[in-house]
Amino acid sequence: MAAGEYDVIVIGAGPGGYVAAIRAAQLGLKVCVIEREHMGGICLNWGCIPTKAMLRSSEIFHLMHRAGEFGLSAEKIGFDLDAVVKRSRGVAKQLNSGVGHLLKKNKVTVIMGEATIPAKRQVSVKTDKGTETLSAPDIVLATGARARELPGLEADGDLVWTYKHALVPPRMPKKLLVIGSGAIGIEFASFFNTLGAQTTVVEVMDHILPVEDAEISAFARKQFEKQGMTILEKAMVKRLERGKGTVTAHIETGGKSEKHMFDTVISAVGIVGNTEGLGLEALGVKVEKTHIVTDPYCRTGIEGLYAIGDVAGAPWLAHKASHEGVMVAELIAGGHPHAVDPDSIAGCTYCHPQIASVGMTEAEAKARGLDVKVGRFPFIGNGKAIALGEPEGLVKTVFDAKTGALLGAHMVGAEVTELIQGYVVGRQLETTEQDLMNAVFPHPTLSEMMHESVLDAWGRAIHF
Repeated sequence: MAAGEYDVIVIGAGPGGYVAAIRAAQLGLKVCVIEREHMGGICLNWGCIPTKAMLRSSEIFHLMHRAGEFGLSAEKIGFDLDAVVKRSRGVAKQLNSGVGHLLKKNKVTVIMGEATIPAKRQVSVKTDKGTETLSAPDIVLATGARARELPGLEADGDLVWTYKHALVPPRMPKKLLVIGSGAIGIEFASFFNTLGAQTTVVEVMDHILPVEDAEISAFARKQFEKQGMTILEKAMVKRLERGKGTVTAHIETGGKSEKHMFDTVISAVGIVGNTEGLGLEALGVKVEKTHIVTDPYCRTGIEGLYAIGDVAGAPWLAHKASHEGVMVAELIAGGHPHAVDPDSIAGCTYCHPQIASVGMTEAEAKARGLDVKVGRFPFIGNGKAIALGEPEGLVKTVFDAKTGALLGAHMVGAEVTELIQGYVVGRQLETTEQDLMNAVFPHPTLSEMMHESVLDAWGRAIHF
């Protein structure tokens, strides 16, 4: 194979792209990955990983204030925001280096530069050394997404921040407005609120965390309000007036507009796919609402061109991107992988309390005309939760009443982002309520609540 010729070219080295490249190389293909900015993409450098590092700091800070409950003492509790951020950036840097090592280990060629696709099976890469043309029968687009900016609410890095600014904050906010209550908005609201910012969250939909089950969302809202947050649902920030060190937000609720003063605003109103400048229009690639349209196997409709991860649409989750990357690599190598089922992909939000879910909400199941059985179990009925000092939480399961199929599972409380995978595996194995009832869960663990929630759906819960 001549220089510049590959079996697969991957554009973007985020959690979709670098995983696709490694899997394709494992399958014996000659692979090149092109990245314009950071190995590991947004997730590793400016998303999932650094936010979790920061949230861990705020979680420990919260627990330090509760030391007395555990028979411990802690005095002069404080925090150094710069040190918190430094640790977060260090974690991201460590993993960034790890991705580079994995690509090298798997003999993947890495080119740092800006890619365009001038024709089918061709990629032009602009680097600091000039422009080179590469070719491959198969090209995988894994270009990711960026923060959506609404007119009048644009970030400036000073008074109004995106998630990137919030990860390297120029100061600790005193009075914070968070616009949008999806995972990104709620995680930053939780972080800064825990450290002492007076925090208001505005959500245009009828409940915060709008993709979650309404009952879980309502439970979470009560917990956030107990922590001092102000939550405004069915509300909209119409405009921002920026002054010296202050922002006046015009917030509309119930047809009435009111002015509220803040010193910092975080805009978390969704994401936009990175589709520009790639040459997609000329190729005839279909793009809807900034995201590339694909079939269940991530095929774009243009022979040999695939799109995975955030650029290919919801759910906008790193683990979805990685799984699509593996699927596409195996497809290109001649395999017969299963299509990725969006209904079986768990969503996790790392606020306090944590939120996790997979599958249909109760409302979605009913809207599809299904006869459902719903089980619930509260953390207060679980010995491990009480021993941990985390008695606030809820596990909810939704089943098809006729077949016993697990339609969805929804949780709020301590460590639920780790627990949810049990239900994910159950759904993947097409488990029924009988399988879950007959499984023996270890004691004392938080996982026992998963068992009890299933039992409750059939009126058999023991401990509540």
